[in-house]
Amino acid sequence: MVQKIRIKDIAEKSGVSVGTVDRILHNRPNVSKKAREKVEQVMKEINYRPNRYASALAYNKQYTFFIIMPQHEREAYWQEVEEGAKRACEAMTDFHVDLQIKYFTRFDAASYAETFQQVIDSQPNGVVVVPSELELTKPYTDMLHERDIPFVLLDSYYPELKPLSFFGQDPISSGSFAARILMLIAYGETEIMLMKQTKDGKAASNQQALREEGFRQYMADHFPAIRIVDFELPQTFEQSEIDSHLDRFFAEHPDVHHCITMSSRAHFVGTYLLRNNRRDIQIMGYDMVNQNARCLREGSISFLIAQHAFVQGHGCVDTLFKAIVLKQEVASVNYMPIELLTPENVDFYRRTLI
Repeated sequence: MVQKIRIKDIAEKSGVSVGTVDRILHNRPNVSKKAREKVEQVMKEINYRPNRYASALAYNKQYTFFIIMPQHEREAYWQEVEEGAKRACEAMTDFHVDLQIKYFTRFDAASYAETFQQVIDSQPNGVVVVPSELELTKPYTDMLHERDIPFVLLDSYYPELKPLSFFGQDPISSGSFAARILMLIAYGETEIMLMKQTKDGKAASNQQALREEGFRQYMADHFPAIRIVDFELPQTFEQSEIDSHLDRFFAEHPDVHHCITMSSRAHFVGTYLLRNNRRDIQIMGYDMVNQNARCLREGSISFLIAQHAFVQGHGCVDTLFKAIVLKQEVASVNYMPIELLTPENVDFYRRTLI
């Protein structure tokens, strides 16, 4: 049986008081350099590993974490992120961790800035940030650094912001993977439609732009003769506008039988195809949201790429907990698996992995 090592034992071996050992284990001030060196040497010799959970419980401190994320509909990608974050927090009840979610209006710079400033003014212990454009996000993450508030990036990775950690897919690899899979069924085509969600004529998110970059690079390397036809879908479009634009697009491009989007909105096209009984066309997209899953089962979506939104939300909050409460080292980059869903396996997809 392994003998339990007590703080008293470390103190005796080090020639210091029990209180000094306790202050060192909890990284508290008022410890001399000489005493710290003695205690750390003894802990190294006896291979002592402090019980971080017990220490955190004994400390009895209150912690507040915030998530800054887009306002969203239910059954969307962000809903799963939120559910994962809340589940993680539920497991931290004994450690007095409170999780607050602050929503901003997507694609509204003023709303994003106001929400971020509110969070900073609340003096949180840690923050999960869904970044907007780099130029808009950086001034606020700089404030977090100035106040020594750790933050985790979710969905889009900007290394220059120097986050504690990141959770999301590797977008370049994901876009390349999407192209590879699509071309298993579209290798004989002459044209492919790329549906792009846009804001002011640009990709609606950094993640989508990088996925597109990976997709186009793969196509240029392996299928340079296939023409990629852009279909831009502004975020402001209503369903009737989407339908009329799709009517026009497919009338002008009768040779398009396969489409792809780098967002979770494949169901916009998928639902249109089902409603118009267009069984000769399919689209591929991202995220196992309900509307996408329905279109996948009914045949208007060919494949979905899943990125475990629940796990991302759970992992972000858990990382803050480990780093801030338990004082543990955490991984700086956490890439999600790139998983392919088909009508045959979509019903077996485990969203949580927890």
